[in-house]
Parts: sequence; structure tokens; C-alpha cells
Amino acid sequence: MLEPTGTAELEIVVPYTEWSLAAAVLRRAVALTVGLNVRIKLVAVHTSPYPETLGCPALVHARLVEQLVDLAGQCPVPVHPEVVLARYWDEGFRYAMKSGCVVLIGARRRPWRTHEEKLAKLLARHGHQVALVHIDKD
Repeated sequence: MLEPTGTAELEIVVPYTEWSLAAAVLRRAVALTVGLNVRIKLVAVHTSPYPETLGCPALVHARLVEQLVDLAGQCPVPVHPEVVLARYWDEGFRYAMKSGCVVLIGARRRPWRTHEEKLAKLLARHGHQVALVHIDKD
């Protein structure tokens, strides 16, 4: 069970995969943590595959940062946006997370396994506490 306010701060990581999923997960995170000392980290990964040089075009980076800051601004609890540059999507998320952290991942229900579900399974396998939040289409 989570500790009440006044004790250690709880950090929750929300991987940014798309705008609507991240917004819905942030709303759920706020509802689940009412009365707790919580800090939410919103992480987006920009991939740069081989053999390209590891980099991100300035306009792409600016747009991604703008989206994260906008989402963070809509949330009533502190949200710290972070953009990670990586070769592989899953490695970027793993790099941005502390060992054993709490992760909330939003996904849509599909008959096949989505990228978000695969990421949730991978992060759980690496020791993170993962909750997959299925979001219905609005």
C-alpha cells in the first residue's frame, strides 16, 4: 500500500507514446494518487536508428518538447517532462527510469499486442512495477 502524504515522495513514470493516451493516463494517475506526495515524470523517446548519427532535428525536438510541456501544464500535480534520444524505443525508456520504479502505460484495446503492451511486458521483466491502463476511445 502507498504511504500517506508527509512521507517519501512517490515517483510515477508515464511513457509518452501518443497525446491522447498520455493525457488519459495522467488523469488516471492524478485520481489514483489523491492525498499522496507524488511526482510524475512524463518521458518521450525520440529514436535515431543506425546508421544515422545520433541526433534529432531541432523542429522535431521542439514539437515533442512543446507537446510534453502542454500535457504537463494541464495536470494539477507536478509533472516533469523529459525527452530521451536513443537508438531503440525500449532502451530509451529504460534509460530514463530508476530501477524498480512505478510505471503507468496507456494502451488501447486491440485483438493484437500493441507496442505499449510489449513495452509494459519488457519493463516488468526488467524489474519495474508496471500498470497497463487500457484507454477506451473517446
